[in-house]
Amino acid sequence: MRTIRSICVYCGSREGRDPAYRQEAALVGAGLAARKISLVYGAGGIGIMNVVADAVLKGGGVAIGVIPRHLAAQELKQDGLTETVLVDTMHERKQIMFERADAFAVLPGGFGTLDEFFEMLTWKMLDLHRKPIFLVDSAGYWAPLAGLIDHVIAKGFAGPETRDMIKIVSGAEGLLTAITGLKVESGPKHQARLG
Repeated sequence: MRTIRSICVYCGSREGRDPAYRQEAALVGAGLAARKISLVYGAGGIGIMNVVADAVLKGGGVAIGVIPRHLAAQELKQDGLTETVLVDTMHERKQIMFERADAFAVLPGGFGTLDEFFEMLTWKMLDLHRKPIFLVDSAGYWAPLAGLIDHVIAKGFAGPETRDMIKIVSGAEGLLTAITGLKVESGPKHQARLG
């Protein structure tokens, strides 16, 4: 067991309509840098993913981006990251982000963010990893998702233990409080692989 050294942040390639999403993303990034927890993310230079990375770098932290070459070629990547990993496919991107992270934080985002969240949750349900998953509920954004998860459990399509596999935290402060000093396993029980 050891404290968290890196966290994968899933979030939007857009900023959304509520300024709170951007503000909370900046607080997350600054908080990670202050705690010397490396950011692992999709390397995007747009949306609130860019806000998180900028705040990490501004705070003197480590920001590791993983991006497929086709997106990098469209100039969607963030420049000036501590490390940029170029990959061929979205599957490779998700695999490397998984491998480089001790935990996952899900900030407001769209369908790509939901895809990443559900994949990590499904892997955890299958006991392919035991890494913490945090839903960062900024301005009530994830309340409908929390309701859906409860609905799926209530209707018998997932066990009640599923709810314990996700920690819902209130905004940046809730996330940073939850991860500070949190002990995690030094490696997953099994090595999850896509495909």
